[in-house]
Formats: sequence, structure tokens, C-alpha cells
Amino acid sequence: MTDSMTYLLPTGTTVDERNRKATVALLPIGSFEQHGPFLPLATDTIVACTIVQEIAAAHSVGQLPPVTISCSHEHAAWPGTVSISASTLYSIVRDVADSLYRSGITNLVLINGHGGNYVLGNVVQEASNSNRRMALFPGVQDWDAAEAAAGIQTSADSDMHAGELETSILLHAHPKLVKPGYESGDQLADDRKHLLTLGLDAYTESGIVGRPSLASPSKGKEVLASLVESFGEYLSILDS
Repeated sequence: MTDSMTYLLPTGTTVDERNRKATVALLPIGSFEQHGPFLPLATDTIVACTIVQEIAAAHSVGQLPPVTISCSHEHAAWPGTVSISASTLYSIVRDVADSLYRSGITNLVLINGHGGNYVLGNVVQEASNSNRRMALFPGVQDWDAAEAAAGIQTSADSDMHAGELETSILLHAHPKLVKPGYESGDQLADDRKHLLTLGLDAYTESGIVGRPSLASPSKGKEVLASLVESFGEYLSILDS
């Protein structure tokens, strides 16, 4: 797997897209937020784009460039984090969907790499039962299946941020982006009852919530393979 960051951007020409005749487009949505001292601020974007690339290698789909800044307000205490409002993200996705519709593509899948983008569920919900179908991927069940297939040991609730899952994906797909320190970076904070009110810094000094020490490239590879398999169901529903 290449480590070039150009891998994250679609490189097809307009002729390529005409010949592809894709009926489903994928929009990766990430964030620009702290991921502890060893993962880049762009981690969620990198994860979303990597998922898109893996899906595109298995299915004929249209690939869109990523939305790289989203709703990361709970991470604002750490330098480098940048956010946009939920209403702005909502508008971006709707505008992209409208543009695709005018070009003849009526199916849009939002490949979400950041759990804090709650508004994306509302965008997809509003598009249900219309002639412009949307889906949000991966869903909770897709992540659960991928983590089980890969042998991820930390529960999804405990492995909330920069933990075993995200670190494994980057170790497999973009290992040069992972800095030393993940091996001793474990920090659990299962009681985050007031996260949205207080921000993540109320629960972790490092910004990590999870066990990155358990991460491995092989786990990352299996996670991605499972997600590609899960995506097949979404494609069947959208193309029906």
C-alpha cells in the first residue's frame, strides 16, 4: 500500500468518469483535529479516504475529494484543531448531492471518518424515500463486524479516539504517518457522560481515549477488508 498522500485524492479524468458510468458516488468526510502526539491532525480524513480507495478497488463507484474540516468542537482545547459548524457541513453535503444529481448521479454515500459529525445522519434521513438516495457508511454494525474480524481487543466505547482501531488502520495503510509513542499511549476514559458539554480535555490530558499499544498493521488490513465486504450491501440497496 502506497504512502503517498496523493493516494488520498481521486485522480481520474472526465473521460475516465464518463467511461465508468458510476451510479453511486462516495464522499469521504474527515476532520482536522488532534489525535494525540503520534497521529496526524488529518487522521479522520485519511481513514475516510483510505476506506473510499479500498471500496473503489472492488466496486465501480465515483470518487469525490474529501471534506477535510468538520465538527470537531469537543477537541478545541488542543492546538491545530479546526472546526466548521454543523449547519455548514450540512450545507456542503447538500450542495454536493445537488451537483451530483444535476450530472445524473442520484446516489451518494457519505464515508464518515469522524464520530462527531452527528448532522450527517440527519442529512441522510431527510433524503430517505426520495429520488436522491443517500447512505452513511460505515455504520455502527459495520464497524463492529470489522473490529471482530480484525481481532480488535478494545471495545468500541473504550477505543473512542486515537486508539487501537485508528492506529491499526494507519499502521497498515500509511505507516510513515504514525510517530513513535503509540506503543505507550494508552489512556482509558470510559465515563465521558458530559463530553459534549465539557469537551474531551475534561477526560484525557493526552487527547487519547483507547489502547493504541494493541494496534498492528494486520488488524488495520482486516478492518478495511471487512468494511469493503460490508459495503456491498449498501451498494445493492442504492442500485435497486
